Amino acid sequence: MPQLSWQKSSYCGEGDSCVHVAATSAPRAAIHITESADPTGAILTTTPDDFLRLLQVLKEEREVTGNRPTALDVTVEDDRTVRIHADATPGTTVTTDRRRWDTFVLGVRAGEFDHFVAGA
Repeated sequence: MPQLSWQKSSYCGEGDSCVHVAATSAPRAAIHITESADPTGAILTTTPDDFLRLLQVLKEEREVTGNRPTALDVTVEDDRTVRIHADATPGTTVTTDRRRWDTFVLGVRAGEFDHFVAGA
């Protein structure tokens, strides 16, 4: 994988662990999601279209729910642990906590990640 330029939400404090997003364009466009504190170091890779659908859902609702299908699945466990995985990469799960996820969602709602899917 090429060197990635990661972006986190501006709502994430300096030096804090957060959900990060990066993009690659060659050989085909992809969006990468990770959590800097995830001990597994997992990097979830998805398409710009699937990431766009996730952004659209998060701008409308607090959580991704079963009645709003997206190729990215977000599961909130016991209101503390959040797991993100994709249909296309069943063995890869990015794990974060509720506070970090909510910080990411604030950034999504502020449009901070829209440029990753511009034109998608």
